[in-house]
Amino acid sequence: MRLALRELRRSKRRFTPTMVALSLLVVLLLMLGGLLDGLYIGSTGALRAQKSELVVFDASARESTLRSRIEPATRATIEDVDGVAATYGFGIALVGAEVPGETDLADAAVIGYEGNVDGVPAPPEPGTAWADKSLEASGVAVGDTIRVGPTRIPLEVVGWVEDTNYLQQGGLWVEPDTWREVLAESRPGAAVGDDVFQNVWVALADGADADTVAAAIDDATGTTETITRDAAVLALPGIKEQNSIFTQIIAVTFLVAGLVVALFFALLTLERTPMLGVLKAVGASSRQLVGSLLTQTLVVTAIAYLIGALVALGLDAVIPPEVPIAITSSRAVFVAVGVFVAAAIGGAISLRRIIRIDPASAIGTGT
Repeated sequence: MRLALRELRRSKRRFTPTMVALSLLVVLLLMLGGLLDGLYIGSTGALRAQKSELVVFDASARESTLRSRIEPATRATIEDVDGVAATYGFGIALVGAEVPGETDLADAAVIGYEGNVDGVPAPPEPGTAWADKSLEASGVAVGDTIRVGPTRIPLEVVGWVEDTNYLQQGGLWVEPDTWREVLAESRPGAAVGDDVFQNVWVALADGADADTVAAAIDDATGTTETITRDAAVLALPGIKEQNSIFTQIIAVTFLVAGLVVALFFALLTLERTPMLGVLKAVGASSRQLVGSLLTQTLVVTAIAYLIGALVALGLDAVIPPEVPIAITSSRAVFVAVGVFVAAAIGGAISLRRIIRIDPASAIGTGT
């Protein structure tokens, strides 16, 4: 190990190209992952925040909240199903919001709810809203009265909530009648009557099985489609597709990282064959030489990762908030593990050559 570290210190230029290439790949991986996470977080927060296990749609809505309608009679039938502990009405209106002192409209999702939402207090008074913290980037402040929809319905922001957006639009959480008013004014054709919601979220009784209760609800109503919270998140427009595309790009980037390391250390091993033969001739074992190679691989990868992470965080700090990038700690750990695994596999490709080096022939080759 000492020999490996000494060579790294004395031959920095030899290892610099690989460090630079790996650093750029780390930046790419973190930015791609951050964009994927930002798109996911910004689109799904309103659903992920629900404490209820199931959500009920009108069957004709094809798992779209905006197209769904649940009538009071249907809700009463749902509440009578065994295993249902409570239900909570839910609805969304996507609107533009006029912010005091700002010339551009903010994209907002006015969300009517009855409670049982993680991180969101009980519904506020009519004409007021809990605002997602992301709207602060659009100039919104607590105490502001913002005006939403084409008729500019006033909503006073009474406090912040976090990670509660819907389809990249800042969440404004209001009591149900305020939501119905906003929906009717902004989308007259989608207006709903009293006590009508787009969805009903279902909290299960203790010990109840989600799949069993979901099937029982749909059998009882004959007009609904009941799915889990996770399934509702994946049913949002574009979520499955963007996850699939970004995951494939990230996987290919990890492959490239492994190939970069494999190519570099294969060439380095070939170049150092005479020296490695000398080391074997004076008593160095294949195990020691292999350990030296792996040490260099991990050190080079660690330095590259640190450089790449710092660059990615710097880019994240200067990118406008309109770009939905969120570099989370879990993503950083995932990229670190993936890069080290790819580098270790790439470096391992040269192990066989090291093990098979014959001191006599290697020394003879170098003379």
